[in-house]
Amino acid sequence: MTGYGKAVAELPNKKVTIEIKSLNSKQFDLFTRLPVIYREKEIALRNTLANRLERGKVDLSMNVEVISKDISSRIDHQIVGQYHREISDMAIELNISQPEEWFSLLLRLPDVMKQETEALGEEEWSTIETAINHAVDEVISFRKQEGKMLTRVLAEKIQLIRSLLAEVEPFESERMEKIKNRIYDGLNNLEGIEYDKNRFEQEMIYYIEKLDVNEEKTRLAHHLDYFSETLSDSRSQGKKLGFIAQEIGREINTLGSKSNQSGMQRLVVQMKDELEQIKEQILNIL
Repeated sequence: MTGYGKAVAELPNKKVTIEIKSLNSKQFDLFTRLPVIYREKEIALRNTLANRLERGKVDLSMNVEVISKDISSRIDHQIVGQYHREISDMAIELNISQPEEWFSLLLRLPDVMKQETEALGEEEWSTIETAINHAVDEVISFRKQEGKMLTRVLAEKIQLIRSLLAEVEPFESERMEKIKNRIYDGLNNLEGIEYDKNRFEQEMIYYIEKLDVNEEKTRLAHHLDYFSETLSDSRSQGKKLGFIAQEIGREINTLGSKSNQSGMQRLVVQMKDELEQIKEQILNIL
């Protein structure tokens, strides 16, 4: 969801520079820095950006550079006259000589210069709105480039987990044999203890079935396929990929709890490491 876009709107008397930055976020959050004249359009801007960018922490700033020599300001005669009277009365009251340069003093006082209120015209806003959309286009283009890179990275990570899952197979028969032998050896070392061999075989089968990971392997393979299928979808699938990653994590955790074998546990740790990296990258996807 990270992206950056910049555009410039050229107007007869000023130049407006628009910058849009986008960072990762679970929802759409917009922060704006707009000149006073454009604040009336903030709600319309929010709706436009929400529809086009969907999610992310979006920062929009507009900077105005005046390029015309025409300054729409005037001197407030009434305030200047009021200042002059008050200063004159104070000078007489305090017996202070009046300053020679009245105008240089008066023009520096507050509220003497009045800026004319500038109205936002439809033509001006149309030009700025076009520039904003150009900046949004750049953000989207930036996101698409990042998306292509993320797609390759995630596909590689899923394939690594798939390869690690295939490596679990050789440990299966070895693991079961070790479990059986360990239990038999433990019973044989108990002197003077007799047990029902038929019942023992039943319990052994039940115990081994509890440690069987074929179902987990099948479900994990299915989730990996589903993740790859969803990843290739052109629509926004970030949240869906996050849910699938959670299911992948559950199956990997169950594999780890049932492994009882150091070789399998190492593979599970590697799967978890790859999955954590996948989860981090999913935060960048819409």
